[in-house]
Formats: sequence, structure tokens, C-alpha cells
Amino acid sequence: MRLGYFTMPLHPPHRDPAQTLQEDREAIILADRLGFHDAFVGEHLTDRCENVTNSLIFLATLIGETRTIKLATGTSNLSQSHPVVIAAQAAMFDHLAKGRFIFGISPGALSSDAEALGILGEDRNRMFAEAIDAILAIWERDAPYRIDLPGNRYKVTTEKTFVPDIGRGIMYKPWQKPRPEIVGTVVAPHSKGAIAMGERDFHPLSANFLLPHWLPSHWENYAQGKRRAGKVPDPAEWRIARTIFVSDDDRVAERYARSDPGSPYRHYWEQLRIKMMLSKRHVIFKLNEQEDDGAVTIERLLAELVLCGTVNKVVDRLLALRERSGDFGEIVYAGMDWVDPKLARRSMELMANEVMPRVNKAIGGLAKEPPREAART
Repeated sequence: MRLGYFTMPLHPPHRDPAQTLQEDREAIILADRLGFHDAFVGEHLTDRCENVTNSLIFLATLIGETRTIKLATGTSNLSQSHPVVIAAQAAMFDHLAKGRFIFGISPGALSSDAEALGILGEDRNRMFAEAIDAILAIWERDAPYRIDLPGNRYKVTTEKTFVPDIGRGIMYKPWQKPRPEIVGTVVAPHSKGAIAMGERDFHPLSANFLLPHWLPSHWENYAQGKRRAGKVPDPAEWRIARTIFVSDDDRVAERYARSDPGSPYRHYWEQLRIKMMLSKRHVIFKLNEQEDDGAVTIERLLAELVLCGTVNKVVDRLLALRERSGDFGEIVYAGMDWVDPKLARRSMELMANEVMPRVNKAIGGLAKEPPREAART
């Protein structure tokens, strides 16, 4: 099982963005030194607590500061820009990073972003689907492109101004061939988007937002899509994000991750609870779709969605998660505000150096069982 990193990021509103942006950079530089496989960074335009407005710009500052970690948009919000802009910028980033790039994509869920851009009334899921089709067509075709896909609002051509001898009208193709790995974040239970990801060989990242009993529905739909495309589903392609805090002391872990009013984890989940309820997406926090909204308390979220404790306790909880969800290829560690930088760094160190070796040793010990998908088939 690989170890990845994801951050929205999300900070208390009183903090100076100049400080929090540097803190978020330091977290990914540390993740690189600790051997994390990849780092996903989110972006929002109109949220005071979320300081990254363009994940590609933020990640570009890390190319020279890191050595092996793959830098991933987490995600590029495709409804918010013309696909020509995103295709050109993502391809350039792939060249700058020499392939250490993962293209994470989503429609863009924050309603205040949509209002500010004048697209609040638009079907942003449809805009997303049309945009990724256009981006892939740009990368697959040669100039002057002549992209006019049926039912797609985005028409792309440079035919009238194309001068091949001087390179006018020609766009970058990515450094990676035929394209970078494409990852989509999956949030909703029974997401139909996961089926489409399987059909198109995009890889799912199940968000740390939803209760773990919903996770198998993501795999089932992704596997269904892969089989529709005539391919065997591979659990190595599935990432699961979780909110994790590891400490040398259980009492410190409980205080910092749950009980302290100043806990960055408590702040994170208070924010997520309010935002998901405002957008009517809080079913992800319920045991079933009919459960009363009153059951979605901050204490439930902290108890169910924060894996905290000493190394042994976190190992046990991760193995229990794997038993519940089935095999997956990467656990994605969710980054928080560094209220206590020493504790935050120590948690990442323990996660990489102690938790993951023990988890992989345990998985190796159980490897005589048939692979999950083969057993199901």
C-alpha cells in the first residue's frame, strides 16, 4: 500500500495566508523527504479558510524543492476555466515537473465560486464532462485541432490563424505519454462518476469526508466501469483518503485530534459539517440516507472520521478499514493546519516510518488469499 498526502488546505480564518501557504509548502516538502508517493492540493476561489486559489501555481513552487513525490492537482476545477487554458497549463506543468505530475480533476463544488463566476445556475457536472473531453482531444490531436464534439459547448480550433512554419496555433502536449495519470475525487455514496472513471481509465480517490461504510460502493462502481471497458479492475488504482493523526502518546493524540477546542481536526470537521449541510451533501456523514440530520454531530465526525492514536492503534484502524473496504492501493493522509508544528511533523514521520511498514507487513502476511476482485469474480 502506497502512502499519499492530500490537503484542501483549510486554516482558521484569522491566520495570515503568507504564513499558511508556507506551512502547506513545508508539509509537502516533508512528505517528499519521508517517501510519500504523491501530494494532492485542492483549490477554491472564494473561501477565506482555504488559501490555495490555483493548485498548479502552488505546486509549481514545489518542483525545485522536492525530489521524488508526484505533485497532483487535488483538484483542478474544470467548470471554472476554458479547457484550452487548463490543457495548456497542465501540459506545461508536466514538462516543468518532468512527469512528476498527476492531473486531479473535478467539477468544482463550492457554490460561492460558481456564483462569483456567474455559473451558479449551470450544470457544472456537465461542464466538467465536456471540459475533460475537450482537454483530452487537445492532447490527442495535432494542430489545428478542429474539435467539435457532439453536444459539447467547447469548440477548439486554430485553423484560421494556423501558421505551422513558425509554430503559431500549436499547443503543448504533456511530457508524459500519452497523458498524465488522471485522478477524480469521489465523494457521493454510490457515485455514478466512479463508473465513468472506470470506463475511461481515470483513477478514483475516495474522499476523507465520508463514513467508511460508503467506501465499498465506490469500488463496486469503479470496477463495473472497468469491466464495461473490457479491463480487469485493479485495486492498486484506488486511493482512499482518511484524516489521520499519529502520536507517541494516546492522551496527546486524543487531545490534539479530538477533545481540545483549539484542535485543528475539530476546526476542520466543524467547517466540513457546516459546508456539507449547506450544500445538502451531508448524506456522506450518515449511516443511511434516511437517518435524521440531527445525528450528524461534530462528535460523530471526530469519532468516525479521525484515525488517531499511537502507532499500534493507527495500524489496527487502517487494517480494519481495509477489511471493511477491501483492497486499495494507497492511503492518502489528509493534511491539517499546523496548530502545533512539532506534533504535526511528528505525526507524518510516524505515519511514514512506523505505521506504513507495519501495515504493509501485515498485508504481506495475508497475501495468500486470492485478490479481492478475483475472489468476487
